[in-house]
Amino acid sequence: MKKKVAFYTLGCKLNFSETSTIARDFNNEGFDRVDFSEKADIYVINTCSITENADKRFKTIVKQAQKSNPNAFVAAVGCYAQLKPQELADVNGVDLVLGATEKFKITDYINDLSKNDFGEVHSCEIKDADFYVGSYSIGDRTRAFLKVQDGCDYKCTYCTIPLARGISRSDTMESVLKNAKEISKQNIKEIVLTGVNIGDYGKGEFGNKKHEHTFLDLVTELDKVEGIERLRISSIEPNLLKNETIDLVSKSRAFVPHFHIPLQSGSNNILKKMKRRYMRELYVDRVSKIKEVMPHACIGVDVIVGFPGETEEHFLETYNFLTELDISYLHVFTYSERDNTEAADMENVVPMNVRSKRSKMLRGLSVKKRRAFYESQIGSSRKVLFESENKDGYINGFTENYVKVKTPWNPELINTLHDVELTKIDDDGLVRLEFTNTLVTN
Repeated sequence: MKKKVAFYTLGCKLNFSETSTIARDFNNEGFDRVDFSEKADIYVINTCSITENADKRFKTIVKQAQKSNPNAFVAAVGCYAQLKPQELADVNGVDLVLGATEKFKITDYINDLSKNDFGEVHSCEIKDADFYVGSYSIGDRTRAFLKVQDGCDYKCTYCTIPLARGISRSDTMESVLKNAKEISKQNIKEIVLTGVNIGDYGKGEFGNKKHEHTFLDLVTELDKVEGIERLRISSIEPNLLKNETIDLVSKSRAFVPHFHIPLQSGSNNILKKMKRRYMRELYVDRVSKIKEVMPHACIGVDVIVGFPGETEEHFLETYNFLTELDISYLHVFTYSERDNTEAADMENVVPMNVRSKRSKMLRGLSVKKRRAFYESQIGSSRKVLFESENKDGYINGFTENYVKVKTPWNPELINTLHDVELTKIDDDGLVRLEFTNTLVTN
């Protein structure tokens, strides 16, 4: 009988793309993939170490695997596995830990699936993570995550990603376009570009440190790939989002008017302490440029609260800055200390109860921003891509500018695009669609 493998992914879209690639390697080795809740011979956990919460969840996930099959082989890969390999290896039930350079070789390590008395570690010095492995996910019928870049050369004082993933490096243009064409043949309607710092695309493309291509070159060529209905940029630094890219998206065949742009703080003092590569004035300029050429564009924002030295005045600067900014929603992160970062040794630590209070305030602001954005779209005609899950009798979908809509469950709508008019917002904050006629799939 074929051996069975199951995967659990923590963290970002980049991790999901890499899990999918590792899963295809297992398939090529004759394994059958099953859901993580099912009994498997090997469980692979792709870890994240962006937040304290992701670290703590790891032990719970290992216990879940052991409950399904106490004799299963458990492997940990990914960022946390690189940063703290021995810590993971010491978790009861873990058999194998693979760091940044080894995770894509996992099938070489599992000839024997016998349980180990102690977790076996194969990590590396992060300076050795200087080569590129392309990835994309095709597990979801609706969208795929396409990795175009890895690593980061920025030195933000709160971030462990350079320690976990190494230097900035990129896939070749040829490989990205090849992967995009492969995805388009799978009847997947949307591709989301992902990486650690995708605006830095082109650096390390052929192993050298200079930029062979730019991010603008990349999106220009991807826009020409036939068969892709939608292309979405996952997240891009404000200092790397150029006017030319914004203009291209505004006139694009496939790129959608949706940007996710990390801010982290609305206080220039805090931005300097974080060693971000811009001030708030540049951020205003980026938002203004997007709205100038795409008034209907959706703009998401990452923000961190409770960074060391963030006074009440600094926080209110951020809160008021975001209140006045023409954005659509927030991703709010409560600052958590990470080992081997500059910020972990900074003075004027913000108490946890204050961090929680500030986080709650910004999450409340995000709800208001999203509602206001949705209300601004009522009366407009948009194209919706429907997803596959039945949620309490409804099927959800997203417009090109990331308005989440719902309509009564109809499996025929899965992975189809429809032109609709946005008419009302339901009590749960989603735009509700009432289909009175049979729709023709675009």
